[in-house]
Amino acid sequence: MTKLQANHGKRLAVEVDGRIYARIPVRTHVISKDDDIAEVVLKYAGPVLREGDIMLVSEKIVAITQKRAYPITQIKPSWLARFLARFVYKSPYGIGLGSPWTMELAIRETGVFRIIAAAIVAGAAKLFGIRGVFYRICGANVAAIDGPCDYTLPPYNRYAILGPLRPNEVAQSLSEATDVPVAVVDANDLDVSVLGVSSGCPERKFIAEVLADNPLGQSSEQTPIGIVRPVRRIRVHTSSSTIRRFSRGAGKC
Repeated sequence: MTKLQANHGKRLAVEVDGRIYARIPVRTHVISKDDDIAEVVLKYAGPVLREGDIMLVSEKIVAITQKRAYPITQIKPSWLARFLARFVYKSPYGIGLGSPWTMELAIRETGVFRIIAAAIVAGAAKLFGIRGVFYRICGANVAAIDGPCDYTLPPYNRYAILGPLRPNEVAQSLSEATDVPVAVVDANDLDVSVLGVSSGCPERKFIAEVLADNPLGQSSEQTPIGIVRPVRRIRVHTSSSTIRRFSRGAGKC
């Protein structure tokens, strides 16, 4: 049996609706555009997967293997990208579209007219205290764009990365390769988005609850793959440092 070990500062186990689940981080090499996502998953997670597991794959490594990651030195932001990026809230958990480089990718991904329309409607909505309208109009792929951050694992601390293409199809193909349900997720310390799921995967709300404390991390952990495993016979301390309790419906999605 693989040793169950949490990332530093994270919890190994979580309780959801009275049942305990282990979240096992799977360490990989630094993924590049030359990697095949199925080969990566089979190499690192394949030997430790068992019946009843759910495999989680970071949307970032899916996008990287789809050649959707770009060094910011290769991106020339337009005046519109530079202008709009000034009005984006910059979260401590991810820059999102708050940089000219990521905003430029959003414009290329969605189109100028849709971006402008989203910005106008979102600006009006903020007057009434309504947030998140911009991303709802532009779509999940735009919301999944990641930008350069100091805490991101090099060399991607100087990259802008689009969201993955066809995440449901990717999840399904990885599920067929590994014989376990698969979810493609975008998680940080603030929020969890489930971008794609395979057949047999639990509901997205459950996955978001299991990952609500971001057990895979997003910095130097180098664990872009995770395994969720129902725990039957394992000694788990019941202190707050080990188990975090959630009730169904409390997740971020």
